[in-house]
Amino acid sequence: MARVAADTVLTGGKVFLGPGLGFAEAVAIWQGRVLATGKASEIADLIGPDTRKIDLAGRLAVPGLNDAHQHMMAVGMGTLEVNLKGEDITSIGDILAAIKARADTLAPGEWIMGRGYDHFNLAEKRHPLREELDMVAPDNPVYIKRTCGHMGVANSKALELAQVREGIAQPAGGHVEAQNGKLTGLMQETAQQLMYRAFPKAGMDDFVDGIEAGAKLNLSYGFTSCTDPGVGLREGYRDWQAYLFARRQGRLPQRMYLMPLAGATGWPDRVLDMDFMTGDGDEWVRTGPMKLFADGSAGGKTAAMSSPYADDSENFGIFIYGDEEIHGYIADYHARGFQIATHAIGDAAIEQVLSGYEKAIGNQVQSDRRHRIEHCGFLSKDQIARMAKAGVLPAPQSIFLYEFGDLYLDALGPERPAASYPMRSWIDAGLHPSGSSDGPVSQTNPFRGIYNMVTRKTSRGTVIGPEERITVEEAIGAYTVNGAYGSFEEGIKGTLQVGMLGDVAVFDTDLFATEPEAWIDARCDLTVLGGDVAYDRQSEAA
Repeated sequence: MARVAADTVLTGGKVFLGPGLGFAEAVAIWQGRVLATGKASEIADLIGPDTRKIDLAGRLAVPGLNDAHQHMMAVGMGTLEVNLKGEDITSIGDILAAIKARADTLAPGEWIMGRGYDHFNLAEKRHPLREELDMVAPDNPVYIKRTCGHMGVANSKALELAQVREGIAQPAGGHVEAQNGKLTGLMQETAQQLMYRAFPKAGMDDFVDGIEAGAKLNLSYGFTSCTDPGVGLREGYRDWQAYLFARRQGRLPQRMYLMPLAGATGWPDRVLDMDFMTGDGDEWVRTGPMKLFADGSAGGKTAAMSSPYADDSENFGIFIYGDEEIHGYIADYHARGFQIATHAIGDAAIEQVLSGYEKAIGNQVQSDRRHRIEHCGFLSKDQIARMAKAGVLPAPQSIFLYEFGDLYLDALGPERPAASYPMRSWIDAGLHPSGSSDGPVSQTNPFRGIYNMVTRKTSRGTVIGPEERITVEEAIGAYTVNGAYGSFEEGIKGTLQVGMLGDVAVFDTDLFATEPEAWIDARCDLTVLGGDVAYDRQSEAA
C-alpha cells in the first residue's frame, strides 16, 4: 500500500505541541490537518517529491495563535486614519501637528479621523479641546479617538454635522462634556453614536480592504485565528456582510469567530431573522456570541467601579444599561440558545453582568454555554469563584497592563491594579483565560502580551501584582488552546495534535530558552495556515 506523503513538513526545530503536550522536532501536515509529529527522522518518512519542506533551523514553532478579542476590521481600516498612538505623540502639540499634516492634504469638508492618543501620556495630562482642533483644521470635520475607543474629541465642524450643540440632553450610558456651558468636544461611551451618525458611509470595498489589511497584519504576528467582538459597531449588518464578502472573494486569510453586536445599539432582530446561532459556520468563519456592553474603560475612567477613582472621588464610571435592561437582554439571548459575551471592566459592571448570567442560568451549572465576560479587568475573589461555578469565561487583555498599567496606578491606586487581570487566579480556578489585544485599543503584538503575563511588568518596568504571574507555557496556552475553548473549537485548533488544523507560527526567538526581556522585540518568521504558508517574513519558503 502506498504511503501518504505530507503536503508540508516543518522540521529541525523545537515544536511546542500545546500545554502539557511537550515538544517535537517536526510536524507534518496533510490536507490542512496535522498528520504526525515527532522526531525529524520519523517525520522524514512522510516527505515525498511534492512535499513542501520548511527547515526550522532550531527555531520555536507553536500552534497558530488566536487573538480572542480584536476588532480586526477596525484595525485594518485604522491604517488609513491618523495614527496618534506612536511614541512621538507626547503632547497636544504633537496631536495637532499630525492633524494639520493630514488636513493639508485634503479638500475642505473631507473628514479627518484619528486614533490612539492617551491623555495620560501627554505632557498636558488632558484631552485636546475642540478649539485646538479647529485651529489646525478649520475647514474639515475632525474626530479623534482615545486609545481605548470609548471616547473621542470632535472639532466644531464635526459637532455641527452631528447636530451636537450646547445644552444637548445627555444620552443614556454616555456623556457629552461641557465646561462652563461650552462643549469641549469630548464624547464618552454611547455619546459617540451621535458622532457616528454624521460619518460618511464607507463603501463595501473599504470594509473588505480593512478586513484584508487587518488579517495580513495578524498573520505577520503568527495569528491564524481571531474573534471580532462586536460586528456591527461601524455600520451594523453591513459589517457582517463585509466579512462574508471578503471570504467569498478570497480576501479573508484568517479564521474568524464573529460576535454580532446586540442590545439596543446593535442589529439583534436581523440576527434572529436570519436564524444565526452561536457555532454556525465552518472552520473559516463561524458565528459567535451575542455581544453586549456594560461599561467603559479604566484608562478613560468610565469603567463602572464599586469605589470611586482614586484621583476623582465623585467618579464611579458609567453603566451602559440599568440592571433590568441588561438582565433582560441576557435572559432573552440565553433562552434562545446563544452564547453571550459582555464587555465589563470595572467590578461593579462585572457584578451586574455576572448576576445576570447567574439568573439566566438558574441553579444548575451551565458550563457548556461558556458565556464570556470580555476584559473582566477588576474583580474580586468571590466573583472569580462564582464565574467558576457558572462556567463563565474571562476574555482578558494582559497587554492592557503592559501599555496602561501605570495609568491604572494613577487612576485607581495600587491595590486594584495589583489584583486586575488575574491570570494566575483564573487558571487555578479552571477558567481558561484567553489571550487577546482588543486591537486597535492596544497593539496586536502577542509577544508583549505574553511578556506581561509572565512578568506582570508595564512598558515602564513597573511590576503590578507579581502573584498573578503565569508560566510561558500557560501564556502561550492562553493565546492558543484557551482562545479555542472560548469559541468551542478546542477540538480542532489550539494544539498540534494529530487531526488538528495545520496552523503553525514560527518565531525568531525561543520563548522557552530566553529571558522575558528578549521577547519584547521578538518577531514571527513564518505563519502556516492549514498547511499553506500565509506569511513569510524572510521569503524562505518561496
